Amino acid sequence: MIRVGLVDDQSMVRAGLKMILESEPDIVVCGEAGDGSGAVVMARETTPDVVLMDIRMPGVDGIAATRNVLAECPDVMVVILTTFDEDEHVYAALRAGASGFLLKSADGDTLVNAVRVVAAGEALLAPEVTRRVIEQFARVPATPEPRVADPHAIGELSDRESEVLQLMARGYSNSEIASELYVSNTTVKTHVSHILTKLGVRDRVQAVVEAYESGVVVPGDTPPGHP
Repeated sequence: MIRVGLVDDQSMVRAGLKMILESEPDIVVCGEAGDGSGAVVMARETTPDVVLMDIRMPGVDGIAATRNVLAECPDVMVVILTTFDEDEHVYAALRAGASGFLLKSADGDTLVNAVRVVAAGEALLAPEVTRRVIEQFARVPATPEPRVADPHAIGELSDRESEVLQLMARGYSNSEIASELYVSNTTVKTHVSHILTKLGVRDRVQAVVEAYESGVVVPGDTPPGHP
């Protein structure tokens, strides 16, 4: 059972999300919060697997709340609820440790699938959207926060792991990477696991952030073999 926490200052939004999620047999909403400060208490007391976090909230916003929740509950996966006119907030949220993002305009099936994907740690959300946001994110000057990973750790990756990381940074799913490199999904999962361990990051999104910030991937570049 996937345990989900909801954080949004609008009770009707939370009610709508809860109705959609709890219509699924493998998902339960274990807690709710109406602001960023309440998010930390909710996460600590209910131990969700995934937290859906609104960005714009009074008081403690979603970015600070993401950072605070992960400081208290490092195993939680935070998904940011956003709109495209809030790109700059998404960048900050990714640096704060968010594991992905979801457009507020997403339909119910997309919402449910996103929760399952993030809970499984399988892939970035919506690859076509991720490519746009991540590449824009890479152009935004870094905040004075600590780097996500040891900058020297990139050099510890094997050639194959570097290839996998570059494809991850383009928003490729495991199955797409497997097809591109002519290997099995299991092999890709093993490479991804090794990449996360070597970079000292918690999930794929943070590995991608590191790839851009370290210069391994440059916005606009195309992976080898692609037009």
